[in-house]
Amino acid sequence: MKKRIYELSKELGIDNKDLLKILSDLGINVKSALNVIDEEVEEIVRELVLGKAEGSKEEPKTPPVEKEEVKSLEEIREETEKVAEKPKMEKPKEEKKEKVITIQGSMRVKDLAEALSISPTELIMELLNMKILANVNQMLDPDIIKEIAKKYGYKVEEIKPRVSLKKKTLSPEEEAKLKPRPPVVVVMGHVDHGKTTLLDAIRQTKIAEKEYGGITQHIGASMVEHNGRKIVFLDTPGHEAFTALRARGAQVTDIAVLVVAADDGVMPQTVEAINHAKAADVPIIVAINKIDKPEANPERVKQQLSEYGLIPEEWGGDTIMVPISAKKKQGIDQLLEMILLLSDILELKADPDKPAKGTIIETKMDKGRGPVATVIIQEGTLRLRDVFVAGDVMGRVRTMFDDKGRPLKEAFPSWPVEVSGFDELPQAGDILEVVEDEETAKRILEERKQKKETSNIEVWGLGEKVLPIIVKADTQGSLEAILQTIDKMHTEDITIKVIHSGVGGITESDVMLASASKGMIIGFNVRPDSKAQQAISKEKVIAKTYRIIYEIIEDLQNYIKGLKEPQIKEVVIGRGEVKATFNVPKVGTVAGVFVREGKIQRNAKVRLIRDGKIIYDGRIASLKRFKDDVNEVLTNFECGVGLENFGDIKPGDILEVYVLQQVQ
Repeated sequence: MKKRIYELSKELGIDNKDLLKILSDLGINVKSALNVIDEEVEEIVRELVLGKAEGSKEEPKTPPVEKEEVKSLEEIREETEKVAEKPKMEKPKEEKKEKVITIQGSMRVKDLAEALSISPTELIMELLNMKILANVNQMLDPDIIKEIAKKYGYKVEEIKPRVSLKKKTLSPEEEAKLKPRPPVVVVMGHVDHGKTTLLDAIRQTKIAEKEYGGITQHIGASMVEHNGRKIVFLDTPGHEAFTALRARGAQVTDIAVLVVAADDGVMPQTVEAINHAKAADVPIIVAINKIDKPEANPERVKQQLSEYGLIPEEWGGDTIMVPISAKKKQGIDQLLEMILLLSDILELKADPDKPAKGTIIETKMDKGRGPVATVIIQEGTLRLRDVFVAGDVMGRVRTMFDDKGRPLKEAFPSWPVEVSGFDELPQAGDILEVVEDEETAKRILEERKQKKETSNIEVWGLGEKVLPIIVKADTQGSLEAILQTIDKMHTEDITIKVIHSGVGGITESDVMLASASKGMIIGFNVRPDSKAQQAISKEKVIAKTYRIIYEIIEDLQNYIKGLKEPQIKEVVIGRGEVKATFNVPKVGTVAGVFVREGKIQRNAKVRLIRDGKIIYDGRIASLKRFKDDVNEVLTNFECGVGLENFGDIKPGDILEVYVLQQVQ
């Protein structure tokens, strides 16, 4: 029976890292303590470790024993190589000239097949031999690409994207001050797949009995205990809230738990959640929920997830997948154990002795306490009476409560606390920082105010050398054509990275992902809905819509070259909803329209949108109010609209009226 490395390390009483080092020395390729090893390998490791332990009890100054140990290690290596089944070890170094393929990150199955000069079918069969189920469009990780390329006699040269990551390098003194902290976890997934039920199940099973008498206070996060260790869960499920925080510059979450229903499988919001977590570079643990249902099919879920790069460990991947039933509270302990194990591997640490710094995740006005906010402490310790700044607001900690409603005098790294003492209500996503005194706080706020006034215009640039893009299209065929075209547009200096794509209109979730990733949105024959339009303005996201593919390429090339925005700018001036249609002799179809936003203007340009897709893009031919021709009709009024050379109008269609303006 196969065993996880961390389980064996516990049994042998050695650290995970030490055991991984032993396995690496023995020539066994393992990535983390979550990986499993065969019984034969386990037996060899046990002999080696226990042999060493016994040897350590003997007299240390005995040279013959050392020689015997070295010899036995070589023998063990030979045995292990046989167990690990590495066919390449048999091959002498005969190759005179190595064939080389160049990769940059992940690669599609069909593209790799082309690079290796083999058929996609042959490559898929090779992947199956490696216990990886894949289709032609699945993305393969660089490690898998290298392994396959090696089998076909190719060397892989990997070009790393030149991204400037401003990573703090800590001095040895600073490193010594770091202490382990609890992981902060967000629960994501499709609606009705059990996110809230899971959070409730965790809270009910993991809050100590004595705490049930107290009042549980909703502060936007919960702290639970498992095996004497703390885990913090963000209470607001869903990738929208997670990404909204990140869009404001806050990287709060350490681990994402992706909930997928075993009876329903991967759904559109599941895919969105995967892309949001990947864009944030947050590791994913999959909770396959509802396994108690008769129609549950966890294997199908694993198959579907593998198509999005989440490959379960038993198939040769490194994604932890835990079967659970949130409703019946099954598998909860195992899920929490995996979260803690992953947090150990991530080595989550913080310095508790620094001035406190944290992220605001929720705010509200309280009748008795005034402005209050839930803060996740990220470093340092927050104490009563501490003076702080948060965004454009300052204050002094007056009261602190935990998620059980208990008063606190201090809060440590990763702890969620509700804080009062703000001068005004701050915003979610603001960073709370403790400062020396009120004078310092006032000076910081004044500096921030002046900085805002001098730099009101936010400019999107290519400084990071990676251009993240979200692509939405009206059909799957259009989407694939656009993705294939974009895929060929990489340059030496800039990588275009598609972080999310899908069929359908542009949503608020797309906008928040673009904002968080500092990317842009491309829409083909689709439009943003009303909420998305508001988010685009608020978040200052670049969102372009097109009807011809080559225009997308032209615009992207202009961005890559650092050219200015096009000289002509499109401005939406109004939206109306078709309530009814009338067939007028000699005129054609006329729509009875209620103006919902802005105004409808005669001779303006107009799009007719149905289910998020553009059906018509042309001009308004006629505009009437009752029987009179008019030049414009304002919000909350009704009118009759005729479209130029178009009559396929239906109740429920949206008319989006726009004009083209020249910009400086």
